[in-house]
Amino acid sequence: MQDLTRGPIHKHLITMSLPIAIGLFIQTLYFIIDLYFVGNLGDVALAGVSTAGNLFFFVMALTQVFNVGCATLVAHAIGRKDQKNAAAIYSHALFYGIASTILLSAIGYLFGPYYFSLLAATNDIAVTGLSYLYWFIPALALQFILTVISASMRGAGLVKPFMVIQMVALLLNMVLSPVLITGIGLFSGMHVAGAGLASSIATISGLIMTIFYIKRTPGLLKLAPNLIKNDTKTLKSLLKIGGPAGSEFMLTFLYMAIIYWALSQLGTDEQAGFGLGIRIMQSLFLPVMAIAFAAPAIAAQNYAAGKMKRVYTTYKTTTLATTSLMFLLAIPCILMPEIFFTPFSNDPEVIAVAATFLSYVGFNFVPAGLVFSCSAMFQAFGNTWPALLSTFLRVGSFSILLVYFTSQATITTTTIWLLSAATVFFQALISFTFLQLTLKRRLFSKVKILT
Repeated sequence: MQDLTRGPIHKHLITMSLPIAIGLFIQTLYFIIDLYFVGNLGDVALAGVSTAGNLFFFVMALTQVFNVGCATLVAHAIGRKDQKNAAAIYSHALFYGIASTILLSAIGYLFGPYYFSLLAATNDIAVTGLSYLYWFIPALALQFILTVISASMRGAGLVKPFMVIQMVALLLNMVLSPVLITGIGLFSGMHVAGAGLASSIATISGLIMTIFYIKRTPGLLKLAPNLIKNDTKTLKSLLKIGGPAGSEFMLTFLYMAIIYWALSQLGTDEQAGFGLGIRIMQSLFLPVMAIAFAAPAIAAQNYAAGKMKRVYTTYKTTTLATTSLMFLLAIPCILMPEIFFTPFSNDPEVIAVAATFLSYVGFNFVPAGLVFSCSAMFQAFGNTWPALLSTFLRVGSFSILLVYFTSQATITTTTIWLLSAATVFFQALISFTFLQLTLKRRLFSKVKILT
């Protein structure tokens, strides 16, 4: 475990965010690798896997309850020097992670066909996507258990070993994907189903390696086997802090789903292009997301320890880092977006849709960086409701406008991308305003800070 209440803030931010960035990149690469090999199977296969991949946002929304809740609660306990309480939170949360894994698996297999009947542009896309999903569900469901472990350890200041484990699992996925998709020797391959199976095998392997590492390494946040059970107090705390953050990601899933719904009326190329574009955009966001994931643990430990000036320093450093990185990332996306997509598709129509999408959303990268920074601070304070409200207002306004324009015969993909970019600016303004009010109430009322 690491004490984040001492030493330079920027140093803690760098040492924690780098392993997190690599870990997030590895996690995203699971799906990017699938897209790379599946893209060679045609636009129907690409659209099917992309539509199924949108469920990853749904799972991320649910795992955010643990990701934010565990990291914040454990960080607060560590900041108070209460190791026993930190271990109890970790142990009770693991019980809910296991239960969620079982529940999501059942839901995925039962309701997968209904999901594709709503969002797939054609029946071929639905069949292809469902074939991939059935083999990909184990990889999705196990994210609950993995998130509880990694988030609890992150709250205690430990991230690097789990990044290494993810790297090993990714290498396994890279080896298995082409073999299971296209086949080798007498094995003819499983088409898109092979991509899902490769990800699931890699994820299961990663979980096994994580368990072995925890068992054999002293000095880690300890798991209490007798506390891996239901605990109402812990559950309420997880839901209070992580619930709004999970709901925030759920709104992102709904935002993605309504775009797929609108694009289903325009054609297969549009859905495939958007699916490809959004995955590349997520990959570009990883360094910024890593900073936003590292900042809450640093700020939370200092907040619980009563070191308010260090909390404010964390906020300023995080905001400067996220917005600056986003500005640099936006430049190639706006000026030459095509370079990101040629490895994944040889269909000029699909590439054109993806490139147009990235060139427009590139303009909202900087405000998105501000949103990430604000959300990180809300997590540190243990109050994620303002972040949820800002996301709700953004997704709500976008959805209303999109439904309206979709009812008009002249809607194009450009209209969708413009609406998306404009509403991110709206969200950034709301998040920034809410955070200033929170900082004034929680920090400036307790300590006078010169800015």
